[in-house]
Amino acid sequence: MAETPPTTSAKSELRRELLAARRALTPEARRTAAAALAVTALRLPELATARTVAAYVSVGGEPGTRALLDALRAAGKRVLLPLLLPDNDLDWAAYEGPGGLAEAAHPGKMRLLEPSGPALGPDAVTEADAVLLPGLAVDGRGMRLGRGGGSYDRVLGRLERAGAHPALVVLLYDDEVVARVPEEPHDHPVQAVATPSGVRRFSP
Repeated sequence: MAETPPTTSAKSELRRELLAARRALTPEARRTAAAALAVTALRLPELATARTVAAYVSVGGEPGTRALLDALRAAGKRVLLPLLLPDNDLDWAAYEGPGGLAEAAHPGKMRLLEPSGPALGPDAVTEADAVLLPGLAVDGRGMRLGRGGGSYDRVLGRLERAGAHPALVVLLYDDEVVARVPEEPHDHPVQAVATPSGVRRFSP
C-alpha cells in the first residue's frame, strides 16, 4: 500500500481543522459575514473594471456569495457560474438572478445550486476578466488551499493553457488567512483574498 505524501497529508489535516471551524459558525455569523464579504469584494478594482466575472454559488459553511452575485449582476457584469460535470470538471452558464438557479443534476455530497440556462462549455471561463475561487485558506504567498476535489485545479490549468490571465481572487473568512498552506507543484497562487474585514493582495 503506497504511503500518502507528506504534503497531501498536511493538506488533509488542515482541511479537517478549517471545515470544523466553519461548521461551528452560527447562522447569524454566516449571514453577517456574507453581507460584509459582498461589500469588501466589490471594492476590488479588478471586479469594478471587469466585464465578465466567473464566480460560484456558496454551499454549506462557505462564505456566502449570493449577495455578491446579485451586486455584480446589478452593476452590469456578466456573471458566469459553474456547472459540475460527472468527472468533476466544470462547465459554465450565465447567472440570470436567484430565480435562475436550480439544484444540480450531479449534486454529489453537497446540495449544489447551478444556473439553469444553457451550458457555454468549459472554455467559457477563459473569457472572464476575474475569477472568484472557493477555498479553505490562503497564505502570505497567495497559495490557496481548496477542498481537494480538483475542479478548480482544472479551471486554473485551462486558463494557463489558453494564455488567459484573469485576476484570481479567493473568498474566505477572516481567520482563514494563515501562515502557510502546504504546496504541491500543480498549485497556483492567487492575486488577492477578500474576507469580511477587507482585502489583502499578494505580490507575484
